[in-house]
Amino acid sequence: MSDRNGKTLFRKKPADDRENASLAAGEFDIVSEQFADLGLNADQLRTVASAEGGDEHPWDLMIQLMGADEQTALERLSARTGLPFEVEPVLQESSGPYYEHVPADFSRTHMVAGIRSEGRAMVVAAAQPMQPSVFSILEDHLQAPVELVLAPRAAVASLTNRGYERRGDLVEEIVEEMPLDASAIDMAAGAVGKQTDLLALARQTPVIRLVNMILFEALRRRASDVHIHPMENRLVIRLRVDGMLVDAFSPPLSLAPAISSRLKVMTELDIANRHSPQDGQTTVRIGSKKVDIRLSVIPTIYGERVVLRLLDQSTTQLSLDSLGMDQRIQSQLMDMVDRPNGMVLVTGPTGSGKTTTLYAALDRIDRTSRNVMTIEDPVEYRLEGISQMQVNPKRNVTFATGLRALLRQDPDVILVGEIRDHETAQLAIQASLTGHLVLATLHTNDAPSAIPRLVDIGVEHYLITSSLLGVLAQRLLRKTDPDNPGEYKGRLAAHELMVVTDTIRSLTAQNADGVTIYKAAVEEGFAPMRNDALRKVEMGLTDQAEVFRVLH
Repeated sequence: MSDRNGKTLFRKKPADDRENASLAAGEFDIVSEQFADLGLNADQLRTVASAEGGDEHPWDLMIQLMGADEQTALERLSARTGLPFEVEPVLQESSGPYYEHVPADFSRTHMVAGIRSEGRAMVVAAAQPMQPSVFSILEDHLQAPVELVLAPRAAVASLTNRGYERRGDLVEEIVEEMPLDASAIDMAAGAVGKQTDLLALARQTPVIRLVNMILFEALRRRASDVHIHPMENRLVIRLRVDGMLVDAFSPPLSLAPAISSRLKVMTELDIANRHSPQDGQTTVRIGSKKVDIRLSVIPTIYGERVVLRLLDQSTTQLSLDSLGMDQRIQSQLMDMVDRPNGMVLVTGPTGSGKTTTLYAALDRIDRTSRNVMTIEDPVEYRLEGISQMQVNPKRNVTFATGLRALLRQDPDVILVGEIRDHETAQLAIQASLTGHLVLATLHTNDAPSAIPRLVDIGVEHYLITSSLLGVLAQRLLRKTDPDNPGEYKGRLAAHELMVVTDTIRSLTAQNADGVTIYKAAVEEGFAPMRNDALRKVEMGLTDQAEVFRVLH
């Protein structure tokens, strides 16, 4: 790279002797004169040239040595070189040739992105400006001259995502081309140093890159959750893949505050509050994928423990068939969902796919003739033709208050994310008795236990017998991988559906316990979940060990 007078500002080490090449002491003095406006001396530049990663990411190291944030450093470089600096460059249609001819992995690795064409030249945003060979390769790809614009890393990443998204590139390419490697962790650890300003820490470029890579890696492995667990002497990051927690990486413990601070900034939580639990959420785009992130932070004696729930909407299949639901159960469930009023419950533990099942059922409803509305915490799926409300206790939007508001919107079908208290249960049942179909989730171990659970919450027996149509219970089983015997890939659900018959209504009115209701349901044709699970074993979809693990 050269300044406005054509003097070299940064020289790349010879490719044929990368490890041993170095600038003579006198040359460092000359180059330091060129960088005087940036506040870098010859010794600091010598550090950049000799440091691990100095060849690949010299600008990151220079920012650290400057003691400045990324934007300030880029502004200084712009003033020194005359290169334009754009905080938020705008992607223009004329940038199309860039995304057609330049590979996505090249752009993401070297942090460059096309902005627009100007005559024969392509204007390119660069977040890593000290890489002259990269710009030369760009010109070879484009067969056109390149004009550089300095831009922050986040802005370049956004341009890259949108540019390749327009071209239809898959997000898997992004994930595979940005591996979480040791150099990224080391760079982030070096950036943290003795920084005590949490906000500044969260905005450190290497820290942002590290957190992004953790998210990319979680998506690549199809993880549903990420656990960031500080211990006494180490930091462990675990991923929940197909329901099982696995250790993924163990960065230096010193990175724990930086990672939690960055995630708090992303989800708009109080970064200074490190002594009480917090919950937040955000949505990020990674290429063509839209990922919802739900964040939970709690203080522990060794630091903040962070858990992220990831929902990749682009990979979720909202169909009862894809969930592995038996056709007989599907037929019975949809018979209930097609009714004009009543209540249908889906039960199971947290993370068992209850909401997914409800949305798969909603997807079969004719939403042109029925007004479908939901109240959820959080809204996990987007389905065309329905109105969805997010619970927000800070603004007095609870399940109960939200449900009251929905009832004034002339709904035909209402989905209640979770019945967790008497008021919500009472409102849901009253709605089902006044001409609405109510779908809701409840936490119980099996379908028959839903009735005693409603009674425990405080719902009157006669209201249950008048409104409840049926209860579906489910668990998720890992699927066997047909290409790798003994290994698992993906999950499917095992179900049981209890239709509320006259016999069960009579027992409910008599305040019968769950065991009595269970026995009566079996006598009337109710098939326990284990039956469905064992049928899936016979079909080769899972195995006995997995059924025992989940249902024993």
